[in-house]
Amino acid sequence: MPTESAGEYAPVQSRARSFYGRYERKEDLEHQTHFCPGCGHGIVHKMIARAIDDLGVQDRTIMVGPVGCGVFTYYYFDVGNVQAAHGRAPAVATAIKRSRPESIVIGYQGDGDLSAIGAAEILHAANRGENITVVFVNNAIYSMTGGQAAPTTLVGMKSTTTPNGRNAATEGYPLHVCELLSTLQAPAYIERVGLGDNKQIWQAARAIRRALANQVHGLGFSLIEVLSPCPTIWKMTPVEAQRWVRGVMENEFRLGVFCDRTNERAVSADLRPVTPDPALDDLPRILGVARERLPGSEAQAFTPGREIDLEVRIAGFGGQGVLLLGEVLAEAGLDAGLEVSWLPSYGPEMRSGTSNCHVRLSRHAIDSPLVASPVVLVAMNEPSLRKFDRSVRSGGWVIYNGREFPADCARDGLNVLARPFTELADELGEKRAANMVMLGALLEITGVLPQASIDHALARLVKNPRWVELDQRALARGRELYQGSREG
Repeated sequence: MPTESAGEYAPVQSRARSFYGRYERKEDLEHQTHFCPGCGHGIVHKMIARAIDDLGVQDRTIMVGPVGCGVFTYYYFDVGNVQAAHGRAPAVATAIKRSRPESIVIGYQGDGDLSAIGAAEILHAANRGENITVVFVNNAIYSMTGGQAAPTTLVGMKSTTTPNGRNAATEGYPLHVCELLSTLQAPAYIERVGLGDNKQIWQAARAIRRALANQVHGLGFSLIEVLSPCPTIWKMTPVEAQRWVRGVMENEFRLGVFCDRTNERAVSADLRPVTPDPALDDLPRILGVARERLPGSEAQAFTPGREIDLEVRIAGFGGQGVLLLGEVLAEAGLDAGLEVSWLPSYGPEMRSGTSNCHVRLSRHAIDSPLVASPVVLVAMNEPSLRKFDRSVRSGGWVIYNGREFPADCARDGLNVLARPFTELADELGEKRAANMVMLGALLEITGVLPQASIDHALARLVKNPRWVELDQRALARGRELYQGSREG
């Protein structure tokens, strides 16, 4: 029997257009998935792909893949694919949907991924009513890692961590995700379906398509929980596993619709006045960041045709102003109209613990905030220097807070500016301004930002006028140090 698909008719038996024509995970198995015989993931994959085809949204769909047996979604679905850390798919899906609201975002997770480490993520995404679609595959056990008990494992069910069966007194009761999320006010549609027989599979396909259509129509958060067989870990044949879904799992996890606000959401969406999202060019005004070309700049950031892709690693002890240095650099980059990222990394939660941050400035979209091979390393103490100096790319710079650069750290192709920055800052009246002296040297070396951008960033980040004035003098001192080193 043919099925309607995006305005055309295609045989039910044909491969969904949203699947790749061949699976490249293994060259010798290009037409096979990695799933065990009888696993429900393959069935659910087909349902999702068919729904994407039927709704005609393949070109704007982004799948957020899980950790677990469904990890290889990006090998099968010919859509945008993002891999999320364990349990974090709802948070990643939220970020994608908010940054690309025209996209159709699908979170795909198993029970260990969603209901264990990811429980807080799914709870808060649902509570916010994010306009995403979540497909939750529940086989009541950790399958990929060897069969440990999951939050959804049934009472009495044996696993590698509950060899005598789950005991409610020690392991608690199975977590009912649909029932839990349906108590919230924000979700639009929540339903639990099963793969216990053909009738259930038909209902599951219908529910998944509806959940995806809700997102297309902007109705809010939808989640479909799918009770799925796992023959390998359950130690059953595929037929026995399917019967177990129907005869046992259903007794614990009732099938049905737990939340359906789609009708009222559809009406309210029709009546809601359309408020356009702010244009990207207007965001600097909203954030209080100047975007006009700033006067008085001698920097080369705005030289026509000049490419900028500055990667900086800043490291030192807590209390040395490592993170503030990075923040000022990043904020000034925003002020100058560049793409920026700032990623902090903390050591022990105490003063004098290690601390470092990654900063990137570019004219182009930044693919990752991580700085593995910095162009500039700002090392505020010797341990930080020795930890990161070998990562500086050839031709790059190390700005080191010390009287002399350690001889065993020197190498060909490495530019070094070593000065006692803390002592120099103390001469200005406050040794804690050493970070700004080092920033001044960095700015003079790289020449990527106008001074006016730095001034705007300082005014936003440093509220005490006395400190702003001191930081400005420290920046000027750092610039002089580099200029003096060139002249010398």
